[in-house]
Amino acid sequence: MARLEVTIGSMLLRNPVMTASGTFGYGTEYTDFMDLGRLGGIFVKGTTLEPRQGNDYPRMAETPSGMLNAVGLHNKGVDYFVEQIYPVIKDYDTRMIVNVSGSTVEDYVACTEKLVGLEKIPAIELNISCPNVKEGGMAFGTTCASAAQVTRAVRRVYPGTLIVKLSPNVTDIAEIARSVEAEGADSVSLVNTFLGMAIDAESRRPKLSTVTGGLSGPCIKPIALRMVWQVFHAVNIPVIGMGGICNWEDAIEFILAGATAIQVGTCNFIDPSVSVKIVEGIEAYLQRHNIASVTDLVGAMETA
Repeated sequence: MARLEVTIGSMLLRNPVMTASGTFGYGTEYTDFMDLGRLGGIFVKGTTLEPRQGNDYPRMAETPSGMLNAVGLHNKGVDYFVEQIYPVIKDYDTRMIVNVSGSTVEDYVACTEKLVGLEKIPAIELNISCPNVKEGGMAFGTTCASAAQVTRAVRRVYPGTLIVKLSPNVTDIAEIARSVEAEGADSVSLVNTFLGMAIDAESRRPKLSTVTGGLSGPCIKPIALRMVWQVFHAVNIPVIGMGGICNWEDAIEFILAGATAIQVGTCNFIDPSVSVKIVEGIEAYLQRHNIASVTDLVGAMETA
C-alpha cells in the first residue's frame, strides 16, 4: 500500500490533504457528514487577539470559476477559542492548526502566546496575507522586512511548527518566502487570495461592501501553481500549496510543482466532502503508478 504520510516541521500528517482556514469553520460543522479522521489536518477559522465583527455585508460575490470574499476575519477572539472551541476540537482525530492574524506585531505575539500551552494544537499558521482587513493582514506580507519582522517575533515565543501564509499580491513571492525561512519559519503556505473586485452593472455599485475583496477558486489555480513551483525552488522548508484545488488531479499537480501538502478552500463550499475524495484519489494515483510514497512526487515535475 502506498504511503501517504508527510511531515511539516515537527508535525506528522497521515496524508497531505488539509482544509484551508475560513472555509471549514472549526470542523465541528462537518462531523455529521464526514469522518474528520480521514483528513491530514484542519486549519481553523482565522483567530485574532481581540474579537472582530468583520466587514459589513455583502461580504461575498460569485465570479466566473471563483468567488470574492471580504469577511474581514470575523471571529470571537483567541480567549473564546481557548475556553470554548479548544475543548470541543482537541480530541478530533486529525491535526488541528490555528490560523493567527493581527493588526500589529504585538497582536500576533500576544495571540500566539495564548496558544502555546494547548497540547493538541501542534502548529499555527501565521496569516500575513489577508487582503480584507484595513490594518495589518496583507500589509505584513508585502515586503520582506515586515514579513521577517513578524515571523521573527512570533518564532521567539512559539516552539511548535510555525507555518507562514504568504500573499500572492506581491512582485516576487519567492523573495518573501526566503525572508520568513531565514527567521525560523518551518513551512510556508501559499497562496492566499488575490485582490479583486466585481461591479453590479444595473446598480453601478460594487458587489462587496469593501469594494475590493479576495478572489479564490479554480480561476486562480494556474497562478497559484506557478507560485508554488517558484517558492519550492527558492526555499528548503516544506511548501503547502493551495489555490483552486477541487479534485485529486489538482492536488497531484500542486505536489508535482513542489507542494509537500495541500489545502482545499473554496471547493469545500461546493462539495463539503471533496477533501476526502481527494485523499482517495491521491492514494489510487500512487497505486496505479506504483509509487511507494507521496513524498516521491514532491517537485517531481519533468521539464526536459
